[in-house]
Amino acid sequence: MQKINSRNKPPLIPLNGPLRHTVDIVLILVGSLITGLAFNLFFLPNQIASGGVSGLSVLAEAWFKAEPAFTQWALNIPLFILGVIFLGKQYGIRSLLGSFVLPLFIFLTKDGPVPTTNPLLASIYGGIGVGLGLGLVFRGRGSTGGLTILAQIIQKITGFSFSLSVVLLDGTVITLAAFVLGMEQAMYALIGLFVTGRVINALEVGFSSTKVAYIIADKTEEISQAILNDLDRGLTKLNAQGGYTGDNRTVLMVVVGQNEITRLKAIVRSVDPGAFVIITEAHEVLGEGFKREVQSP
Repeated sequence: MQKINSRNKPPLIPLNGPLRHTVDIVLILVGSLITGLAFNLFFLPNQIASGGVSGLSVLAEAWFKAEPAFTQWALNIPLFILGVIFLGKQYGIRSLLGSFVLPLFIFLTKDGPVPTTNPLLASIYGGIGVGLGLGLVFRGRGSTGGLTILAQIIQKITGFSFSLSVVLLDGTVITLAAFVLGMEQAMYALIGLFVTGRVINALEVGFSSTKVAYIIADKTEEISQAILNDLDRGLTKLNAQGGYTGDNRTVLMVVVGQNEITRLKAIVRSVDPGAFVIITEAHEVLGEGFKREVQSP
């Protein structure tokens, strides 16, 4: 059995280099454009409020005839400020671009043709488009702001999991849609929200709120320091033995959030391009930095 050595290959994109930042910006812009197009082509004309600030803007358009882009800017600005206050300036910087350009693209593409007036088709294809766009934004280590910021604030203050916080907020939007647009439209919104999640799942590693990564590499110490310093996550070193060589080696185990997967892979690739990485779902994680159990008084 021949072992393939790819250790001499340079990293595809330097983690902290200007090319990496350029790619991130391009992904955020392209992802925001796709999300805006899907919103205008499918969700808005068919009154599908599938959660988030975009869903609230659909309700505002139906109720007050308010321009969706203006509604989203009006909601994103205070949420962005709250994000900077509660989550730090670094998070705010990553959210600023997406929070601004997504409503801008929605405004610029608002007069496009409507492919279908069938709400079922609109919820499916709109969900695919929004999921694809948001997945690219996440790949660019960015955010479109909105209720995602509020969900992370709720997570930080209450200890609720991020996924539960998102469900509560999106559920509130869809409940409002049932009152404003009717129960049937709310059911279509649920379909759109589900499809969006599955598409993001396909672009990322998985849709579980947490993942476990096992890293087998020669430069375990350098990767450990990069994870500790750049990702701000703890890790565990496991003693293992290679089945092919019989050599003793160290396997790194690290638990990360869904939105940290892309950055973890970039860290490992930049330190050791030949590293072997296994990422799997963690169905429940208790401990510092993740979900906390509620203690009985």
